Formats: sequence, structure tokens, C-alpha cells
Amino acid sequence: MTVTSRLARCSGVFAASLLAWAIPSASVCAAESPVAAQPAFTDQQVSNAYIYLLARLLVMRQQQLDFQQGMTWNHLVHRKPGAVDWPNPNLDVAYSEAWIAVDEHSCTQVSVPKITDRYYTVQLLNGWGETLANINERAFADHPYGEFAVCLKGAKVDLPANTRRIDLPVRTARVLTRIELGADWQVAEQLQHRFSLRPTGSPRLPAVPKGPMFELYKLPAVEAFDAALLALEEPDLNPGMALLQADVRGIAGQIKQPVERERIDRQIRTHASAALASAASTIGPGTLRNGWVRPAISGAYGSDYLTRTLIDLGGIWANTSAEVNYYRGARDADGQVLDGGQSYTLTFAPEQLPSGFARYFWSITATNSKTFRVLPNALGRFLLNRQSDLHYNADGSLTLYFGPQLPQGAAENNWLPTIADEPFRLMLRYYGAKGPVASGEYFPPALVRL
Repeated sequence: MTVTSRLARCSGVFAASLLAWAIPSASVCAAESPVAAQPAFTDQQVSNAYIYLLARLLVMRQQQLDFQQGMTWNHLVHRKPGAVDWPNPNLDVAYSEAWIAVDEHSCTQVSVPKITDRYYTVQLLNGWGETLANINERAFADHPYGEFAVCLKGAKVDLPANTRRIDLPVRTARVLTRIELGADWQVAEQLQHRFSLRPTGSPRLPAVPKGPMFELYKLPAVEAFDAALLALEEPDLNPGMALLQADVRGIAGQIKQPVERERIDRQIRTHASAALASAASTIGPGTLRNGWVRPAISGAYGSDYLTRTLIDLGGIWANTSAEVNYYRGARDADGQVLDGGQSYTLTFAPEQLPSGFARYFWSITATNSKTFRVLPNALGRFLLNRQSDLHYNADGSLTLYFGPQLPQGAAENNWLPTIADEPFRLMLRYYGAKGPVASGEYFPPALVRL
């Protein structure tokens, strides 16, 4: 494309119509000076590079929020149940959070209490939202509790006796502990506070990378590439990313020219945002059945950067399917988007009760489809699970209800309130999935609008 044709396209106001959470419309093109022509990145290249980069920016955004709220390196923060601030948290667990920094001369020790008959894990993630390791009795059957040391691979560090070393390929990581609340929250919180972190030495503490800050329903456009080079300093451990990273760097250089910046901004606001919105309906290559989507993969993504970005956007810190399986419900049996002003039923047959497919526990939450936050309500009820004292039907089936008011004849304990005029979505989780859920053959029944 010539400079003249580029300038001709900047003659008016450009606006793009997207989903509610997507990128806002563009502004009027600014006056620009002619520059030497350069090879233009195609719409597809810009779209792919933007979607790839967005995953890293979402993690950078959350890291900045964490440190703004008082986090410090190598210090575990114990959250009260429900008191976490990221999209789609699991409210069945008590969370503790940290960012750790390790180097060639210092590891971070992790103390894990002995826990029996209750789900727990210590999840370690990198700066792209990829799960690096889990510490629990499943991953370390011969050392399920006690002392662990998270170290930079190759680090020369003397560790105390009876310490299990876990090598990481990166210098910083996100730590997320989960402990099942179960029927006795007090015991869960006591166990939660027995987890601890401490460095073995004096690691070099890195600066928190500064990227664009934005709302999840108002994503950045061309300004995403202003932080691209800093974002790419975090290693992407997955194969086949070199060409995408080369395009990200090339676009970051090209937007220094005003004409190109405006052109690439338009490409993002049209092609990239449309591609992202379209892919969101099925979580990329996920499977849609009965109005429910099961992602193709979670927690560790390999070359599937599209799914990684979508999950970082709608449910950051997702774990691997070995730990938990996710189903997202956003449409009813007729294919219509779930409406918070309407009421719906979800009925599980006796042979397909959620408890039968989870070794540990299951839960279902309702969140705003724009902000991904749970729906406030007078009952203070944000999920249904096995502790909800659910009422079962005479034939052994289970019917759950979702709507702004309790439907006539419904058991109140089976009801999760929604909000009128707010589209919502459901998240059904199976921790320690088994049977057809673990194999991927199962999908929940369709939601029926009353």
C-alpha cells in the first residue's frame, strides 16, 4: 500500500461495532506527514500478533494490580474466602497468592502442611498464564507435604534436608494455593495460614513490568504494542512462537510512524477484535454442545496461543485438566444468550449427577458476561455445590434454578439468583474429574428457559 492510499483512508471517523466487552471505536485520524513506504502487515498478521500479545498483557495487568494492592516478592498473601479480584474465581476454595523471584543464588522455599481428605494444590504459573507445576499429593505422592524449594533451573543453592526441589525455567512466577473450603471453613482457613514462603537468600528482585492498564471489557488497541518489547522479555516456553514474536516486534517498530500507527490501530479495531469476539463463543477450538463450551485445553497450552489468551481474559490462572475441568454455559436449549431477567432450569439425570464425576468436588457459579465477576444478590449466594443442602427430585435427579426470582415450586437451596438486564454465564467446575468428564465425552444438559 502506498503512502498516498494510506492517507486517503484517514479521511474520516472510523468506528467498529463489537461485543459488549470488546474494543471501543476508533477516534478521528490525526493529521500526519508523509513517510517512506514500508511493507505493510496484513490484517491476519496484525490480528494474530495482537491476540498472541494480549495474553502477556493480561498477566502484566494483573501483576501490576497485585503489587498496587500491596503484594511484595516472595511473600504469601492469605485471602479471605471470596476476597480475590480476578475474573471467574472459584469460590469453593480459600486462595493464597504470591509472586516469587528466584535467581542463580536463591530459591523460594514453600512450606506445605499435611492435609488429608481435602483438596489442595499449590499452582505455579509463568508470565503468560501457563501452569509450570502443581504441588499436591497427586504430583508428589512420595512427598505430598513438608518443605519444597522453587529454584531457577541450574541454580547452585544448598537446601535444607528433606526439601523437594522444583526447577523453573523462568526467574519469576505466580503462586496460587487453593484449599477446598468444604463443610468446615474454619478448618480450611487454619490450614491455609499454615502455607508459607521464604527466600533462601537475597534474590535480585526485578521491577514489576509496566504495561497498559485497562478494563477487561475495554481492551487496548494499538497501544498494546507500545509495551510489546517489554512484554516479550518474558520467555514463552511453547514451541513455534518465533514468527509470531517477530511480527509483534515488527509491528511495535512500525507504529512509531504516525501513518502506520493509525492503520494498525484500524486493523486491530476491526479484524483483531472481530476475530477475538468470534473465537470467544467457543473458547477458540473448544467444543460447544448443549449450550456449554469445554475448552480444548487449559492451564498449559502448547502452541494454542488463542485459547491461552481467551482463558487469560475470561478466567486467568486456570489450572490444567489433570486438576480441574471447566464447562462454560452461555446459551440455553434454544441457542439464546442467557438473560439475567429470565429464569432457567438445569436438570441432571440420576446417573449423571455432578458428584458422580468429581473425585473431590464440583461447583457452579454465575458471572456477569461483561466483567466476569459474580452477581451480587441479597442472599449473598454466589455458587451451588455439594454443601448447598440441595433438594433432589423423587426420581433422584437434580434440578438447579437460575433467575432473578425464585421460581414457583423450586427449592430455594437449588436457586442461584441472577440480575435483570444483565446477560450472564455459568461456570461448572469438576475438581479431580473422572469418567466421561475426564475423557471429554460428557457435556452438561441444556439450560431450559421457563
